[in-house]
Amino acid sequence: MSETTSAPETVDRPLSQDGAQPAADRGSNRSQRPTSEAFRAFIAGGWGPRPPAPAPSPAAPWAAARRARVSALFPGDRLVLPAGPLKVRSNDTDYRFRPHSAFAHLTGLGEDREPDAVLVLEPRPDADGGGHEAVLWFRPRAERDTEEFWADARYGEFWVGVRPSLQDVETELGLGCRSVEQLPDALAQGLARSGEDGLRLRVVHGADPAVDALAAQAREAAGLDGASATAHDDALTEALSELRLVKDDFEVEQMRAAVAATAAGFDAVVRALPAALGHPRGERVVETAFEGLARREGNGVGYETIAAAGAHACTLHWIRNDGPVREGELVLVDAGVEVPSLYTADITRTLPVSGRFTDVQRHVYQAVLDAADAAFAVARPGSRFRDLHVAAMEVIAARLEQWDLLPVRAEESLDPQTGGQHRRWMVHGTSHHLGIDVHDCAQARREMYLDAELVPGMVFTIEPGLYFKADDLLVPAELRGIGVRIEDDVLVTQDGCENLSAALPRRPEDVEAWMASLA
Repeated sequence: MSETTSAPETVDRPLSQDGAQPAADRGSNRSQRPTSEAFRAFIAGGWGPRPPAPAPSPAAPWAAARRARVSALFPGDRLVLPAGPLKVRSNDTDYRFRPHSAFAHLTGLGEDREPDAVLVLEPRPDADGGGHEAVLWFRPRAERDTEEFWADARYGEFWVGVRPSLQDVETELGLGCRSVEQLPDALAQGLARSGEDGLRLRVVHGADPAVDALAAQAREAAGLDGASATAHDDALTEALSELRLVKDDFEVEQMRAAVAATAAGFDAVVRALPAALGHPRGERVVETAFEGLARREGNGVGYETIAAAGAHACTLHWIRNDGPVREGELVLVDAGVEVPSLYTADITRTLPVSGRFTDVQRHVYQAVLDAADAAFAVARPGSRFRDLHVAAMEVIAARLEQWDLLPVRAEESLDPQTGGQHRRWMVHGTSHHLGIDVHDCAQARREMYLDAELVPGMVFTIEPGLYFKADDLLVPAELRGIGVRIEDDVLVTQDGCENLSAALPRRPEDVEAWMASLA
């Protein structure tokens, strides 16, 4: 990989107390880039026109409608949503960038777009009772006669490609754009002093440390106390999370695309099983079969793929994926493709490596499937989100009682105050909201999430499981090392629900037939 250190600093910096050069400046020790005026003049000229401005984004009108809903919640307040910064990897490179989910949701920007950008919803002074102007502050491309053009490894055109101009992004997103270098003054302007009425500042805290620091300085200058600032920021974060609880038509379309790509990824996994059998790290063969397709057909994976063979399936978040895949065992694959808009699927299938379930494996698998079906039966408008888990657990507890594994009756185990013994074999929840984050809406209030009524447009998972660890002495030997999870992505409709991932077989006989068709 090319050496990526920025060009030498033109400003002298003081040495540290021991005379050493500060670490931030040591990159110039390795630079071998040309610095002569002749080179600078030569590299600035002789270039053709840049690409034309992009077309308006199909996400733009949906993002505008979402911004209007947020605006109505916080009339008169300045709302600040950072995209987040790049994160350095291995000293001289950056990790692939992913913008903060709230920023992506309200701008329509996905993939690896615009690190360090900040969306500000600025209250209109002439608005009666509310209304905001949306302004995107970001770093536009530098002209070819600047040092950034050829020397800046983080933003320069030679290093990261042609970046957009302010006008390009205005055309694409339909909102005003300004250079992020002017943001500090804009954040501090006109804030109400402590105890006075006037403009308040609300920030998505934690998305970008530099923006957090700017907000803290602005608030301190206005004499605002930290407790009130935290409350303002928390209320904004909650509202932005709850905004995604019900998906609009554009989001549902993106979810369908993510699920379809994920189903193709599971086909690739099944086809890769023979190669996995012959490899000492067969789980990695499974993992990369899925992730290769995810990168080709989408933006990548929505989260780290779980490819857990044998007893590893009993480790809920097994992402090391360094074990063998053996004949006669199960492999649990929990994976999702993230599409360019950043919406992701989240699907789990537990597959018999040999293509057919053993009697014991089928016994466990059917119990998990029955629990999932029970949750599907209550996934309809008017039910509570928590009812999904209750329905699945009733089946799990009953089945464990039938197998003589519970020390109490099923109904006693289901008592949340005095029971819970069945949860030894399924410690996780049955459902979570899904969307632009794999665990979407995670900052929503309890009454808006667990205790909320299901309404059309909600998208979530249904994913019960049973996990009998290899060292669990409370279960028969034939069950030890078996882990099964079945996870589907569900859209609430006007009169029930739709299994978005229904194209992937769920019944054991259908799984076997599907695998045989791909062999």
